[in-house]
Amino acid sequence: MLAINNKTSIPFTQKASVQFGCGLCAPSQWLNFDSSIALRLQKLPIVGKFVPGGPFGKFPPNVRYGDIVQGLPIPDSSVDLLYCSHVLEHLSLEQLRQSLKNCYRYLKPGGIFRLVLPDLEYMAQQYVKSTSPEAALEFMRVTWLGKEHRQRSLFTFFKEWVTVTQHLWMWDYKSLSLELKNVGFQEIRRAYIGDSDILAFSELEDPERWENELGIQCQK
Repeated sequence: MLAINNKTSIPFTQKASVQFGCGLCAPSQWLNFDSSIALRLQKLPIVGKFVPGGPFGKFPPNVRYGDIVQGLPIPDSSVDLLYCSHVLEHLSLEQLRQSLKNCYRYLKPGGIFRLVLPDLEYMAQQYVKSTSPEAALEFMRVTWLGKEHRQRSLFTFFKEWVTVTQHLWMWDYKSLSLELKNVGFQEIRRAYIGDSDILAFSELEDPERWENELGIQCQK
């Protein structure tokens, strides 16, 4: 086996499809990674069953711990299909750029990277068009860039720490396309749910996570 970032690498012997930041969506045909602290704690004996699973529940048993920023335990140039849904907006600008470099090196030549995340341009347009006196409040809520309440109890602080819901950087098509291009990705296009001719992606795509959102597909 190869070793990457001092982690044991997972050998691939067949067509490799990898999803990172998978949350609870973990199809058996995909290798599913998530970097949630809650996931790591849930895998601990005894203690794990008391760890909150975030807003959606416990992680499926086939989800592996893997951080796209630090590097996943997979070999370079080993992945055919790569996918993430509502992950990149939780990264700082510096972390996103490192993550895209990692995505590029994991893919085989010709490999496909498909992603979806909140669309800052759409949200901004809705804010500008709104005549509601609460338009600014709604903008801060839907972008998750603000906090309505400051957590003060130890339990609520711990729950927020392990679930990581805050958005750190928002994107529109033009800006994220440029970041992808700078890393080396080609054939960059706007993507919509179900528009890929690769059926494996349909195992992951949830219509609710694509509605009015920013989808992109590109190729190494």
